[in-house]
Amino acid sequence: MNFLFKEEPTHYSYDDLARDGKTSWTGVKNPLAQKHLRSVKKGDRIFYYHTGGEKAVVGIARAAGDAYPDPKDVSGKLHAVDVVPVQKLARPVTLAEIKASAAFRDFPLVRISRLSVMPVSDREWDGIEKMAKG
Repeated sequence: MNFLFKEEPTHYSYDDLARDGKTSWTGVKNPLAQKHLRSVKKGDRIFYYHTGGEKAVVGIARAAGDAYPDPKDVSGKLHAVDVVPVQKLARPVTLAEIKASAAFRDFPLVRISRLSVMPVSDREWDGIEKMAKG
């Protein structure tokens, strides 16, 4: 499957992930985002999205393993996933560009913009990759 993970670049940017080589995606609290995070399997593709002032898909990552119980969560309800970088996009694809295309009208990024983890269909994935190439 394909996913999009959102992060504030001032908190942990794609460049931070590239430098570190791997990170644990923890602290996701929204129930719907958690549902999506729990379904992540090893090898799934992940778009890395910068929130805040940037609002753009900036890179591609991959799930290093299946989702697992978040060790930082004392309730035992939350899950986490280890993520590794694949590549930075040739150019960022902005939320404004995505919203301007009718092909993305059903994309969760457009419909439920505050969601931090969401599925991405193969068609949406291919569309964003094409937009990143120019």
